[in-house]
Amino acid sequence: MSITLDHVFICCEPGGPEAEALVALGLTEGTGNVHPGQGTANRRFFFHGGFIELLWVHNVGEAQSALTAPTRLWDRWAGRQAGLCRFGVGFSPGGDEVPGPPFDAWPYRPTYLAPDKAIWFAQHTSLREPALFYMAWPHPQASAVGQRREHPAGLVRLLGASVGLPAGTPLSPASLAVRSAGLLGFHISTEPELRLTFDAAHDVVLDLRASLGLLLQGARHAS
Repeated sequence: MSITLDHVFICCEPGGPEAEALVALGLTEGTGNVHPGQGTANRRFFFHGGFIELLWVHNVGEAQSALTAPTRLWDRWAGRQAGLCRFGVGFSPGGDEVPGPPFDAWPYRPTYLAPDKAIWFAQHTSLREPALFYMAWPHPQASAVGQRREHPAGLVRLLGASVGLPAGTPLSPASLAVRSAGLLGFHISTEPELRLTFDAAHDVVLDLRASLGLLLQGARHAS
């Protein structure tokens, strides 16, 4: 049984205007959606192996509700420009078998999911480190079915992610667990930063750290 990187989210401005910079750099935008009862909406970019989600709060009441508040999506989004980590990293089973979460976690059951499904959020994480969550059902990029994954920039397959944090930032047991399992890297950065690596049609670097704290690095796979 295996677990794989599924997608990342980045807290952004309402309406996700930062997505226009990704489009301008050669990424093809997929469909966005709204999360009923959760108070969030998104714009998304799909690749083989995962996707990037630009996430914002559109309904404060729902985001601060008793159901959603424990996810701290509101706290993370509201504090994204005050030094909190604006990133979330999601994992899913790498095949048909479903192992347990790779960290101590609690089940979040939003109204937009079937009653038998839960998103498991890591416990005891700090808002200074990324949110970690696990979708505990066979999830072979079902949400990407039918999505365009051809990008003029040349990025093809999402291979991995690393989160940059200021020196001395303590890592929770959950972050240490995913690092130890090789699911997520961590590096030192003066500001929170998300580096994504891709298999690509050619070597490419897309730097959106000024607006999103995001760095995309693609390298052509050696044949």
